[in-house]
Amino acid sequence: MPVYQNATPPLSLSSGDVGFSFNNEAFPGAATSGTQFALPSFTGTTDGGTAVRWQTIFGTAPTAVSIILQGAMADVDAEYQTIDTAALTTGEARTVSGVQAKFLRIRFVSSTGGAGLTAKILV
Repeated sequence: MPVYQNATPPLSLSSGDVGFSFNNEAFPGAATSGTQFALPSFTGTTDGGTAVRWQTIFGTAPTAVSIILQGAMADVDAEYQTIDTAALTTGEARTVSGVQAKFLRIRFVSSTGGAGLTAKILV
């Protein structure tokens, strides 16, 4: 998987949708971004932010891992900023409230060992 690609428009996630940034894949190289997703906005309403639940699952647990959830206002690699961080080697499900971003992605930072990375986003 390339470090970053936005050649085609990203899929969008509406309330209740799940998007897989990584889907039971070999652990990528350090600092690799998974698939990015657009969040639709609705005009005429106050934007209080979106609750985002994201989860990491490992086929074989690593001995150390760092994975981050990132958001951006434009789908440009340099604009993505860290919203939350996951580091449990057993995998975890985390919730972040009030996310105000137009795009989300999960970025694999690093790991020691492990296999079968699944990382998904639920809005």
